[in-house]
Amino acid sequence: MRTDAEHAERMAKKKAAQDSKVAARDAEKGLIIVHTGKGKGKTTAALGMVIRAVGHGMRVGMVQFVKGAMTTGEAAVLARFPEVDFHAMGEGFTWNTQDRTRDIATARGAWDEVKRMIADPSYDLIVADELNIVLRYDYLPVDEVLEVLSTKGAMTHVVITGRNAPEALIDAADLVTDMTQVKHPFREQGVKAQKGIEF
Repeated sequence: MRTDAEHAERMAKKKAAQDSKVAARDAEKGLIIVHTGKGKGKTTAALGMVIRAVGHGMRVGMVQFVKGAMTTGEAAVLARFPEVDFHAMGEGFTWNTQDRTRDIATARGAWDEVKRMIADPSYDLIVADELNIVLRYDYLPVDEVLEVLSTKGAMTHVVITGRNAPEALIDAADLVTDMTQVKHPFREQGVKAQKGIEF
């Protein structure tokens, strides 16, 4: 075991190395952020970013592409913040609606709202929740999404969530996190989605 003096010396070296790295990175820009993967937490992580942005006085827009047919905790909370423009515009999972034409029209309406936010320089952070699902089912063309993302303001951050992010979006993104599922109570224990945890 290290002595206190050895530990302090080691941590001082680590701090100096970290300080040097931080000092060399002084660029700022609006990021394209993708949360994808089979694990739980993609929307949850985006909501954490929304709360963090609100805490810094930033204006936030959030559009949910799949959710909307059910009441969620995030809708109830975010309605209390005037700096958050929140829209749940989905009609539920595609296996529930079973109407491709209607699903495409619903996705288009939600995408039009995201495009409006991206074009408005007053938004600092925009979340397109479950947009990857829409792209996976070809309800919107990936090329169109990438084109719109390329027009965002220099300091505008855009977060896109959902499983199966297309490679072209991953390539265009600045930050990509793949949520890996290790265990899930729905699969292993037959536990249904619960309020406050999944919605």
